[in-house]
Amino acid sequence: MMADPETVFAKAIVIDGLDTSKWGRESVYRTLRDGGVTAINATIAIWDDYETVLHTITRYLEWFDEFPDLIRPVRTVGDIRAAKAENRTGIIFGWQNATPIGNDLGRLRLFHELGVRVIQLTYNERNLLGNGCYERTDDGLSRFGLAAVAEMNRLGILVDLSHVGDRTTLDAIENSSGPVAITHANARSHIDHPRNKTDEAIRLLVERGGVIGANAFPMFFGHGFETGLDEYLDAIDYLVQMAGIDHVAIGTDFCMEQPRSWFEWLFASQGKIPAQKVDFTPEPYRHLKGFESPADWVKLAEGLAARNYSETDVRKILGENWLGLFERVWR
Repeated sequence: MMADPETVFAKAIVIDGLDTSKWGRESVYRTLRDGGVTAINATIAIWDDYETVLHTITRYLEWFDEFPDLIRPVRTVGDIRAAKAENRTGIIFGWQNATPIGNDLGRLRLFHELGVRVIQLTYNERNLLGNGCYERTDDGLSRFGLAAVAEMNRLGILVDLSHVGDRTTLDAIENSSGPVAITHANARSHIDHPRNKTDEAIRLLVERGGVIGANAFPMFFGHGFETGLDEYLDAIDYLVQMAGIDHVAIGTDFCMEQPRSWFEWLFASQGKIPAQKVDFTPEPYRHLKGFESPADWVKLAEGLAARNYSETDVRKILGENWLGLFERVWR
C-alpha cells in the first residue's frame, strides 16, 4: 500500500514538462515554489525571433537575481536536484518553435551555451525545419530540419514534438540519434483532437526511449473549461496503459496570468495574421477544475494513489521520468 500521498509528494522531484505562464511575475514564481514544483520547462519562445529571445533570456537573468528565493536556472540534472534541496523552482529554458535560429544552425550552439535545453521543432504551422499539427500539408522534416535534429542531438538539446505534424513527428523520432519528448500532449485515440498524438507516434517514441507529458490544457478535452481532474487522470491512465509507466510524465501547459490578448497572438498565423476565430478563453484564465494551479499538484499524487498506483510509479510520473530523459539527452 502506498504511503501518505502528501508525504510522497513532499519528497518527490516534481517536474512540469511545459509551463508557458506570464514570466517575470513574483506571484507566478511563488505559486510554483509553494506548490512544490521542483522544475519546469519554461517556454521562452513561440512566435519569437532571434533578437526577441535574446532579450527574454537577458530579462530572465535579471529575474533570477530579483527572485533568488523562488527560482534558479537549470542547465544540468544536478541543478534540478539542487533546486529540490534549496526549495526553489528550477527554470529550464525551452522553446515551442525553432524559428529563433533562422537558417543558421550555429545559433543552436549559441543558445545551448545560454541555457536552452528543450526545443520544439515547429509550432502549429510550417517553418524551415518541418510542419506543425495545423499546417495544410505535412511533408515531414526538411533537409534543414534533419540537420537541426542532428545538431540538437550533438549538443544535448531535447527535441520536443508536441505541436508538430504527424509525418514530421515520425520523421523526427526516426532520425534522432537519441530519445525525444512529447512534452505536452495526450493520445488522439483517447481524445480526438489534432493537437493530440497518434498511437503510432507514441509507440515509436516509447520504442526509442522517449517520454510523453500528459497535457492539462482545457481546450484539448471534450468538456473544455468544464473538464475536471478525474478526466485528466483518465488521460494519464490511458497513456500509461499504452506507453508503460516509464514513459509517461506531466506537461501541464499552464498559462498562469496570461491575458486574452496573449491567446489571440498565440492562435494567430505565425503570430502575425489574426485567426478568423479564436476559441473561448476565460479572462482571467483558468485551468482544469481541481487542477487549477501549481498549488494543486499534490492532488495528482492523491488521485494516482486512489487509482492504485504505487509510490514508485507516482514518483516516476511526477518527475523521475523527465529526470531520467534529461540525464540521457543533456550533455
